[in-house]
This record gives sequence, C-alpha cells and structure tokens, in this order.
Amino acid sequence: MAAGAASGAGAGALRQFGFLVVGLMIVTLVAAVRIADPYPVRALRLFYFDYLQRLSPRAPADLPVRIVDIDETSLAALGQWPWPRDRLAELVRRLADDYGASAIAFDVLFPEPDRLSVSRLLADPSVAPLLARPPTPETLAGLDNDARFARAMEGRRVVLGVAESATGWPGAPYGKAGFVEIGSDPGRGLVALTSTTGVVPVLEAAAAGIGGINVAPSDASDVVRTVPMVWRTPDGPLPNLSLEALRVALGESTVRVVGAPDTEGAVAEIDLGDYRIPTASDGQLWIHYRHEDRGLYVSAADILAPGLRADLRNRLAGTIVLVGSSAAGLLDIRATPLGETVPGVSIHAQILEQILTGDFLVRGDFQAGLEIIAFVCLSGLVVSVMSMTGPVVSMLAGAVATALTLTTSWIFFTRGMLFDATFPALGGLAVFFLLAGYQFVIADREKRLIRKSFLHYVAPSVLREIEKSGHRTELGGQIRPVTVMFCDLRNFTPLSETMSPQALVALLNALFGTLSDCILGESGTIDKFIGDSIMAFWNAPLEMPDYRRRACRAALAMRQALRDFNRRRQEGGAAPLAVAVGLCSGPACVGNIGSTQRFSYSVIGDTVNVAARIEASCRHVDYDLVISDETCEGAGGMATLPAGVIALKGKSGRLPLHLLVGDETLAATPAFADLAAAHAALLAGLAGGGGAGAEALERCRTAAAAVDPGLAAFYGRLPARAADFPAALSAGPASMAAAGTGE
Repeated sequence: MAAGAASGAGAGALRQFGFLVVGLMIVTLVAAVRIADPYPVRALRLFYFDYLQRLSPRAPADLPVRIVDIDETSLAALGQWPWPRDRLAELVRRLADDYGASAIAFDVLFPEPDRLSVSRLLADPSVAPLLARPPTPETLAGLDNDARFARAMEGRRVVLGVAESATGWPGAPYGKAGFVEIGSDPGRGLVALTSTTGVVPVLEAAAAGIGGINVAPSDASDVVRTVPMVWRTPDGPLPNLSLEALRVALGESTVRVVGAPDTEGAVAEIDLGDYRIPTASDGQLWIHYRHEDRGLYVSAADILAPGLRADLRNRLAGTIVLVGSSAAGLLDIRATPLGETVPGVSIHAQILEQILTGDFLVRGDFQAGLEIIAFVCLSGLVVSVMSMTGPVVSMLAGAVATALTLTTSWIFFTRGMLFDATFPALGGLAVFFLLAGYQFVIADREKRLIRKSFLHYVAPSVLREIEKSGHRTELGGQIRPVTVMFCDLRNFTPLSETMSPQALVALLNALFGTLSDCILGESGTIDKFIGDSIMAFWNAPLEMPDYRRRACRAALAMRQALRDFNRRRQEGGAAPLAVAVGLCSGPACVGNIGSTQRFSYSVIGDTVNVAARIEASCRHVDYDLVISDETCEGAGGMATLPAGVIALKGKSGRLPLHLLVGDETLAATPAFADLAAAHAALLAGLAGGGGAGAEALERCRTAAAAVDPGLAAFYGRLPARAADFPAALSAGPASMAAAGTGE
C-alpha cells in the first residue's frame, strides 16, 4: 500500500511537471514565431493597424498644402499627357507669380528631353528639305521646351521628381539637399534605391530640389502604410519628394538623419529645421491618414485658364503646391488603410500635413518588444491559472487580460504609438487551447483541486498525505494544538541601507529559499513571509504526534543551513547574516482566514503572539534559538537549557523560556551533560541570591565552548539578568512555570 501511495504521488508530481514543461515549450514556440515574424503574422498586424486608423483617422486641418491636379478635365481641355513642357513652364509661372505658391513640387518624371519640343521637330533630318532655310542653333535653342521650362524654374522654388528604375541611372548625384548623419552610421539602415530614372540635365540644373516620388519600395504591398523619408542610393541619400518640397519651402540647406541610441545602422528620426520626424529604423514614416479631401485639389486647367481668379489666389498663396495626377489612365492610384484609393500625390500631401502638425504614428523596437512581453505575461497568466484552477477560470482571466491588452493598444494609438494587440491576444488564445487539450488528456481533476488549496504553503510530504486521504479544509477555522515559529533576520535595517533594492530582494529570496527548505523538510506549513521574517506552524492542516519535535528539528536545521549560507557569502567577501528563531506551542485557531473574496490558510491566537514575542526575546537573552516551556517538554530529549523567566511584551506575567542548543544526539553526549550540570549549578547560585559566581560562570563558559560557541554571548549577558532567575527557578521547569504565572 505504501508503495502504491508513493507511486501515485510520483505520478501526480510528474503530471504537474509535465504540464509546466509543456506550457513553457508552447509559450517559447509561439514567441519564436513572433520573433521570426512570418507573413501571416505581419499581415494580421498590418490589418489591425489599418482597423485602428479606420476607427480614428487623422482629423482634417486647413494647412498650407495644396494639390494641382492634372485631372480628366485638364486632359480633355489641354490635350493628352505628356503635355509640352512650355505648358508646364507656364504652369510654374502662374503658380509662383500669379497665385503666390511658396514652393512647387512635381510628382511627375522628366527623364528624357521633351519629344514635343519644336526645336526637336525642326532638327529632324526628314523635316529639313521642307524648310526654306535650315534653322540656326540659336533659333533651335529658343524653341526648346526644356530650356523654356528651365528658365521658368530659375529663381523659383521648384522641386522635380525621380523614381526607382531597374534600368535607370546608377545613383542620384544631384547634390541639392545636404545631409548630416548623427549617430552610428544611420544612413546604412535606409531603404535602398539601386538606380533612378534621372532628370534632363537642363531641368536638373534649374530645379531647387530633387526628390524621390516613390511612396513605397517596389516590393511593398498594394496598401501604402509607410513611406521612406530618405532613400539610400549608391551616390548618397535622396530625400522623399514631400521632404524635399518642405526643405525648399523653408529655405533649409541640410537634412539631419539621426540614429537610434546605441544602435548601429538604425534611424530614429529625420530632422529638418525645427521639425522632428520620427521614423522606423529604416527611415520610413508611418502615415496617419485622414479621409481624402477633394477641397485640397485645384484643376490644372483652372490654373492655366486666362485671367486671374481671386478665389484661387486665396487658396494657393503661401502654400506648398504638389503637382500630380488623379487621372486613372496615368496609373498613379494607390490604396490607403482607410479603404480609399487616392492618387500618389495625395499621399505626399498627407506626409507634409503630418510633418506640419506633428501628428505622427510611431512604431519601433520598443513597441515590438513590448508586444512580446505582453504575450509572455498573458500566456504566463493562462499557464499559471490553468495549473491552479481550470480552463473556465483561466479563460476568464485570459479574457480580462486580452481586454486590458486591447485597451492598452487603443490608448497607445490615441497617443501616436502603434502597439499590436493581435499577437498577444491570439497567441495567448493559442496557448490556452493547446494547454487545454494537453490538460484534458493528462489532468487528474481531484488532485488538481487539492493542490490548488495547499500547494503554496505545505510541504510536499504533507500534500501527498492530503491527496491520499482526500482531506478538505473547512471554511473558517478549528482549534487545535500547534507549534508556531517566527524567524527574523537580525540587523536588517542597517543591511538594507548598504544594498540596492534589487540586490536586497535577491539576498532575501536566496536566504528564504534556504530556510524554507528546512521548514518544509520537517513537514511544516509556511504561513507567510513578513518583510525579513518567516512565520510557520506545525500540526496543521494534518495532525502529527511529534509536531513539537519537528519544529525544533527545523529550527536546528535552519541554524546549520545559515552557517553553510554564510560560509558561501564569506567566500565571496560578504559579511555573515544572523537570524533569531522563536518557538511556542499551544492551542490556536487554524483555517481559511480572510474575506470571502480573498483568504489564506493561516493560524491565529495567543500562541502566535507569544511565539512572536519569544523570537524578539532572542536579543534579550543573546541566543539564536529560544523555545517556550511547552515546546521544550514536547521536544522529547532535545538538548535544551533554561533561559530564565522572561518578561514578554503584552504579557502580564513572566514566561519560562529555554535555549534550544541541539538535538537528541547532542543531548546524549558527555560534553552536554557537563554543560547541563554546570548550568544547573549556575542557576542554583542565582536562585540562592548569590548572583552569577565567577567560578560557576567560567565553568559554564568552558563547557559551552565544547558544545556551542554561540552560548558564550548568552553567558556573557547572564550576570546582568538576575531578575530573570527567581528563587523558584532552582526547583526545575514546573516551578519555573509557577513562578512565571504567579502561582
């Protein structure tokens, strides 16, 4: 039968260990999936961020940003695209001079000379025979549309665009914007452009700035969520069109690329003048979209129409004008997280608006790391709650944690930070279902309920007995005899002043772990940890006939464990620690104590109070292990010595206490017999009124050195404690008790 019980207990422990191992493996596996970040995880995260933007898009604002649209109306009125560049020259003059635009940026490419230029037509050899006289170079130059366009740009703030091209120029050696990199080579982390479309040289020379018109890398998804603010090319950085337009409008010469602290090759922000633009580590800006606003658009046909319209001047004066096209045939239509399709030039406008208002969305390594931490915490909650309760409670706990995660994500979003709640929530749900399946297969429901009640405060051996007998704790409590222990770390306050909180917690954890093993090893129940103290008791929840002896053995084991602990500390150069232990035996109420919502298995009563006072008396008698008279009587042959009849705080009479010197083996040695005899003689002298005679005291000290050197302090303090040894003390323990109670 004993073998069967041991086998059942072993199987239960194996199941518990297996559950924790499986839970840890599942959490680790799912966390590894997040770190690898495969496409389904990324897609779900991006969809969630899109949903957040749909719930709370950026509010529209009247900002100095406008769009001149080469729309269907303009194409119908002025002809198909591309237009002759003399018409674009007229557009620039009208915008800058007539309508007061601060800067003009073309979301249009000019990689080749204008094929519609009159100069090119006249220079064609097939046309020469039709001419009465061949045109001179001067005549051709005057009829060159590119030259006209360049002259229109001179002295005006005009930005031209380039785009990524697999067969274009190898780099972007334009030199319009200066760049300064601050940090550990942040430019190395920028999104790369291997080649660009280039700009006609005469136009490039006349332009005030050159910017990249791409709103996303070539391998990005159809929905535009992030846009590189600066591109990395073989010949140096290339600003985004919107950033370059703002630079030209502000009259700034330099863009600052600021690196992330302590991270090489990562960007933290792009700075331009007084504007700070937070980006991802590769220099991309997360766009916080507003709904498409057609009020920002002005048809190019209206700008080129004869006459001056006052309403248009009011709308365009002092603004940054982006020239682009919403015509479907020109294939510059993009999708946004709001579910809208907009021309690419609209995205550049939204970027400018965000920079001007400072309304940014930020996502970096901090948010990604926080998501993994949230998942681990949520999954850890699921695992821990499932191990203690069951699927229903753990599901409720997980639901609360998920709601908290979603709320946190929403609060972060309202403050401009993108925190993904899908992975912590769905990852935690995956952990729950996998563990529920595992638990359904292996869990023993009855033993799990018992372990939930007792696992945290009883020894494994006691728990096995509870499982074997099917014992249940009662609501409330019951009176039974117990032995209560209080253990306190001496000189804790001075020690805490010399250590950091983290180091102090680590020390207490290590010390409590060592001392707790001694208590649990003697089937004790740890009630609580109180600061630098431990409270424990014996004879509950299960009765044991030798509970007082077990408590004394635990105290002696704690003394030896502390010596080993101090030896390791001294080897590392640290000062030794000292503890004091008080034991008291008597009746107490044991049971579930607290409120209906929160309670703990504990013990209360006068015995508990006396045990705490006995522990405090260790300082008075100058010895580390002090026990009550009843504990001494029930210890059954332990090596003990009377410590006197001590006045305890809160007690009306004095109580006889004893020193716990050692176990039964020590009590049977001749050395302890000599000490006990010398101690009795010394107490007889004290009881006779003669005080602590020098000869008797020296005999005790000599005998104590062979038994326990710690007794030297006790005997050194004894002459000053004559009041603790009344005349009745010489008659023995029974008389001591009578003296203590006044009988």
